Amino acid sequence: MSNIYESAEATLGFISSPCLTKVELRVACRGISDRDALSKPDPCVVLKMQSHGQWFEVDRTEVIRSSSGPVFSKIFLVDYYFEEVQRLRLELHDISSGNNGLRDADFLGAMECTLGQIVSQRKLTKALLKQGNTTGKSSITVTAEELSGNDDYVELSFSARKLDDKDFFSKSDPFLEIFRINDDGTESLVHRTETVMNNLSPVWKSFKVSLNTLCSGDHERALKCTVWDWDSNGKHDFIGEFQTTFKELRAEQDGKQIQWECINPKYQVKKKNYRNSGMVILNHCKIIKMYSFLDYIMGGCQIQFTVAIDFTASNGDPRNSCSLHYIHPYQPNEYLKALVAVGEICQDYDSDKMFPAFGFGALIPPDFKVSHDFAVNFDEDNPECAGIQGVVEAYQNCLPKIQLYGPTNIAPIIQKVASSASEEMHTKEAMEYFILLILTDGVITDMADTREAIVHASHLPMSVIIVGVGNADFTDMQILDGDDGILRSPKGEPVLRDIVQFVPFKDFKHASPAALAKSVLAEVPNQVVDYYNAKGIKPKCISDYETTRTFSP
Repeated sequence: MSNIYESAEATLGFISSPCLTKVELRVACRGISDRDALSKPDPCVVLKMQSHGQWFEVDRTEVIRSSSGPVFSKIFLVDYYFEEVQRLRLELHDISSGNNGLRDADFLGAMECTLGQIVSQRKLTKALLKQGNTTGKSSITVTAEELSGNDDYVELSFSARKLDDKDFFSKSDPFLEIFRINDDGTESLVHRTETVMNNLSPVWKSFKVSLNTLCSGDHERALKCTVWDWDSNGKHDFIGEFQTTFKELRAEQDGKQIQWECINPKYQVKKKNYRNSGMVILNHCKIIKMYSFLDYIMGGCQIQFTVAIDFTASNGDPRNSCSLHYIHPYQPNEYLKALVAVGEICQDYDSDKMFPAFGFGALIPPDFKVSHDFAVNFDEDNPECAGIQGVVEAYQNCLPKIQLYGPTNIAPIIQKVASSASEEMHTKEAMEYFILLILTDGVITDMADTREAIVHASHLPMSVIIVGVGNADFTDMQILDGDDGILRSPKGEPVLRDIVQFVPFKDFKHASPAALAKSVLAEVPNQVVDYYNAKGIKPKCISDYETTRTFSP
């Protein structure tokens, strides 16, 4: 079964973008009913993924004989994409003795969920549904763990003592090079220190390098270290070399003094009394943990998703079928398509599934004054809607009650969400990260204020996604997306980090909702990581929050 996932990927093309990371899924079941009075079931779990509305088998566990509460040793390895809804189905089968196939197996139940749900909760327990969607006493628990990557960094500092003198009129000018020995025997330069002039006992500056670069994550991979005497003509003189591994370097953390003899092989052969060409000492080795998006999500960080909808007059009268806000009885308009595509992803990372929804650019009751940050449900004290469906219903209900007006100002809504993000920032914990989705049909009219608001928000745990709806020319909106340059406030202050993603919906008019979601959400994981790592905020410990949540089917 090891190649099923790869073949499905190749033939179906349902994994088309680079994965964020790989996730290990471990599975256990409880309360499986006995096959009959004389024997217990022989359970096996089959993992399926959905693509284009069809379920395809990815992998399956081993068969555990005679068990009503199996804990499977088989680990499912799945590519994880934040910007996609990855639907999973886990089926439990009773495999009869002597036959590992599913044809003659008894179906005991199934559970469907998204990979995002498992990842955000780390441990997901749900009842198994039998034929006809009936529940019994049996349940399945899926635990997610990010496959340990090589994103950590190591800080190293070296010095040397009594190096050979290669210069006639002065002392050597030594520098150190570190190479990784690859599987094919080739060498890859990892780091070259600065040159310390005229010194046989140099102390080189400390440096940082990723474990992936240093040793490809293999702690026992050979590292070749070479010391040279720098010459201005580029023909550096070889002083000596030695080999080590990261495993050996790491021992310095345990208080051991690590040093190596710097050896010149030619001198070893030619000189009878040759001992070495000096000593190289490891002064410092520190592993620096670089946390990933999943570290924060699995540590309990919630994605707080807020929607802001453009109700300016340029959208057209909602009662007219040409309006961008027209509610067609059989087909959602572009606002709803964009809202559902992006919201469906984000809702898996918000435990209470309550989403604030705001409107801007409309005259609102009772006095019909223009507002740029009114609650779509008209409850200013509680603008939250229950799930994405609740946002859709609130949007549809509010359309007949308001008058589309203008102008298109989005700074007020950015400032409103930034206010909540600012409160979260002061906790100095990775508990809430805010995503603001703005749906608008035209170029904004408060560009200066918006730039100012975005520069301020770039210091907060917050990202802004703008989807341009309709056929307007959105060229001027690209200035807000820092991909082409650095966004600055009217006073010249640059954004601390790029937090805005702008996408015209017309580019995805004939694509699937998943394609739009992938485009607008692809940058979010890095934005989350950049914020928390820059602030030095670690993920909360797993023990600090509730890791197991049981959901009814």
